[in-house]
Amino acid sequence: MSTKKIRKPKGFTLIEIAIVIGLIAVLAATAIVAINPARQFKLARNSQRISNVSAILNAVGERISDNHGTFEGTVAGTSQTCPSLAAGTDYAVAKGPTSASGALDLSCLSPAYIPSLPSDPKASAPDTGYVLNLDENDRVTVKAPLAEIGVTIEAGR
Repeated sequence: MSTKKIRKPKGFTLIEIAIVIGLIAVLAATAIVAINPARQFKLARNSQRISNVSAILNAVGERISDNHGTFEGTVAGTSQTCPSLAAGTDYAVAKGPTSASGALDLSCLSPAYIPSLPSDPKASAPDTGYVLNLDENDRVTVKAPLAEIGVTIEAGR
């Protein structure tokens, strides 16, 4: 009688390991596409822009309301003066005096109407990255031209 020992293989074969690695790679790729961190960061920046546009618009609206329907003039209780707005003009909103043509210094709004003037997450000082417009019907609109993912962000009153 033959006494052959049957050897049971220990461990995994190369094919089994390759299949498991392939499955992990497919699942990881699917998760990364589903999560898409770059897109999530863009959405977060757009959410910040929406909030900032609303804050600037509210501050301008409060200033106009407190000043009997006009924006320009001295802010009560301070030495700050708000500039005049021409209808039909797009103004780049600035946090202070700037040499850029068409830029509007809205630092007069802080701190009376807004704690500090917000900036777009991708803008560089003194430009805030936002645009203010007063149309012919005295309607004020604030826009965020640096919005991402093809979204248009603007609010008006």
